[in-house]
Amino acid sequence: MKVDIEDKESLTVYLRGMSRIGQDEECTLHLLTGGVSNKTILFTRRDGAQWVIKQALSKLRVQQDWFCDEERIAIEYKGLKWLSSFLPEGYVPEPVFFDEENHVLCMTAVPQPHENLKSLILKGEATESYFVQLGYLLGRIYRAGKEDNTAVNLFAERKFFKDLRIEPYYQFTAGRIPESAIFFSKLIEDTLAVRESVVHGDYSPKNVLIRDNRVVLLDYEVMHFGDPSFDVGFFMCQMLSFLNHLDHTRVHLAQCAQSFWDSYIESRGVVDAEDEYRAVRHTLGCLLARVKGRSPVDFLDAMQQERQIKTGLELIHDPVKQMSKFIEAFTSKINLY
Repeated sequence: MKVDIEDKESLTVYLRGMSRIGQDEECTLHLLTGGVSNKTILFTRRDGAQWVIKQALSKLRVQQDWFCDEERIAIEYKGLKWLSSFLPEGYVPEPVFFDEENHVLCMTAVPQPHENLKSLILKGEATESYFVQLGYLLGRIYRAGKEDNTAVNLFAERKFFKDLRIEPYYQFTAGRIPESAIFFSKLIEDTLAVRESVVHGDYSPKNVLIRDNRVVLLDYEVMHFGDPSFDVGFFMCQMLSFLNHLDHTRVHLAQCAQSFWDSYIESRGVVDAEDEYRAVRHTLGCLLARVKGRSPVDFLDAMQQERQIKTGLELIHDPVKQMSKFIEAFTSKINLY
């Protein structure tokens, strides 16, 4: 049975046909915005139970043309089940059902009250403890991926990482900033040569909810077995982009970025110099990509975009190889403007 989850009548008929709700059960539907790769709705049942239902899009909702196979939602389902198998209750939602034919995934909704971490950062209300938790959580995912002998096969497919990260972030940006092309070419080559542990692929404040002062991690469709340094760089890029944007909380955000890194190291264990430098390079690459790539951040104004590109290029040409020193260097350069 075909379904469009954003159409209430279509979704209700679909769920009744699957015996997921009663034949006479009336429910409410609320569209959830902010994501670009899925239709996402909050579905409230008659008894008050809430589900989040996602349906993958073939053409992503961004200004640039960006296409990706809807089959990627099967990766999200695998990721949700895998994370649920070892993380304490509450760190991720619980799966309800998965429909491969219609590319639909249903999971429990995170109970209210909760807030999105990106929103809290922009309001100046994000506490350092959230970033300590996120560093610990990412390190825990790294260790689980290393210890689980099934993970390498479960997340062997890297097509969606290439379609959703390598091409739109790195290759597309290299085409728009020619002087970065050699940097990106080498970064892509080195990244694809690494198969070390499970990579979340979308580790970002927008995919984190805060409930009862605890983090809840969402969105797993880019998960794969590969280079864990990407997750560090992807997250750190967001932190430094916020730092660029919010001058009144710049010192606090720099400390939060450092606390995230320290907690990650403590949770993961030793990070060798090569892995750390690759994490720095991913941070740099994402800093450029979130301005010139297919999915730019939505909070930088024109002046902030320009100085992020200029600062990123300066740090490519004058590299800093340790993450703590990189945070300091980026912050110092932004403070000069």
